[in-house]
Amino acid sequence: MMLRNLAGKGALLALLASPGLAMAQETTLDSGDTAWMLISTALVLFMTIPGLALFYGGMVRSKNILSVMMQCFAITALVSLLWMLYGYSLAFDTTGMEAGVTNLSSFIGGLDRLFLNGLTRESLVGAFPESVFITFQMTFAIITPALIVGAFAERMKFSAMLIFVAVWFTLVYAPIAHMVWGGDGALMWDWGVLDFAGGTVVHINAGIAGLVACIVLGKRKGYPSTPMPPHNLGYTLVGAAMLWVGWFGFNAGSAVAADGTAGMAMLVTQIATAAAALGWMAFEWLSHGKPSALGIASGVVAGLVAITPAAGTVGPMGALIIGLISGIVCFFCATSLKRKLGYDDSLDAFGVHGVGGIIGALLTGIFAAPALGGFGEVDNIALQLWIQLKGVIVTVIYTGVVTYIILKVLDIVMGLRVTPDEEAEGLDIAQHNERGYNL
Repeated sequence: MMLRNLAGKGALLALLASPGLAMAQETTLDSGDTAWMLISTALVLFMTIPGLALFYGGMVRSKNILSVMMQCFAITALVSLLWMLYGYSLAFDTTGMEAGVTNLSSFIGGLDRLFLNGLTRESLVGAFPESVFITFQMTFAIITPALIVGAFAERMKFSAMLIFVAVWFTLVYAPIAHMVWGGDGALMWDWGVLDFAGGTVVHINAGIAGLVACIVLGKRKGYPSTPMPPHNLGYTLVGAAMLWVGWFGFNAGSAVAADGTAGMAMLVTQIATAAAALGWMAFEWLSHGKPSALGIASGVVAGLVAITPAAGTVGPMGALIIGLISGIVCFFCATSLKRKLGYDDSLDAFGVHGVGGIIGALLTGIFAAPALGGFGEVDNIALQLWIQLKGVIVTVIYTGVVTYIILKVLDIVMGLRVTPDEEAEGLDIAQHNERGYNL
């Protein structure tokens, strides 16, 4: 296993910024690594469109399917441009950073890479083109706000959603990505937080934002007394399958090389996902008498989420345990907890991504230890667990507070929610003047 500072996507630009370390890295293009990263990038984009669009689209009512899919497509386009203009710079520019020194650059990247300044066809990150790394990271930035859509589905104005995503991406996603993956000098990187592929940056971030959003917007009209079953679980299962396949690019691609780390990440991703799917299904079967298609699809995603931060550092047995725990706990959070607390997380963005991300982040600190079959540099499990917990706490508080402020300001300025009549009619007609089905 490579040293932490020489492995993972977040370290690559840090290497380029450090002359002493940069001399040790490969400086010629490797066609195998390049091919793998090109494929991984396509797989991660595939997770959002069409994967997440179908997964979420099938779970809403038929009058809202186009609105959810439209949000996924619009977010893909919007974030792609924001990433090119300034997002990449805010997340990965290392200007002013120094290992062990806490300053403004520990929380947010610099502005030297605005508009992708300095990028050429010959620019390399590790052994593959920097352009590929930029696009790979772009796909992570795309799917994170798209996940939030599941929490406020069927009731947020399309215009408000676009402004919210743009501001949230700038003030929340980019700083968290920098703090975790920015390399030496970044806050949580210096702490030693282990997040191989985005448990903190993507899933806890999106899950907490989703929870805040659904609380601020309020419940859907008629919830929970009016039945609101998914209108097409076939779409949801197809979307879940696309997420499962695409996640190999998400996790194994985060090795940023076609090597043994990528291979192990792929294996543990499959194991954890299978365990979570069966765990959710089993407990639903015991609780409700029958296993459901929605349940196994949700269990699949819970396992994928939980193994994400651990994919590069845990072994097969650790993955099995992480998967089982995430499937069972997320089942109860997405069902019993939501009903008891009364919030309307429409498609369980928090119950699966927020809770699953927290479970994965914490268990990474345990099962990354070589003593438990892991491959991380974890000699003191209690210490690493505390480091992971600190990372979770900072992410939850920062994301929760800033998301709340963004939403409240937008609500005052332009309003967040469609009118009751528009909600009853459905967002497909009210917001886009189209129908998903013309029967």
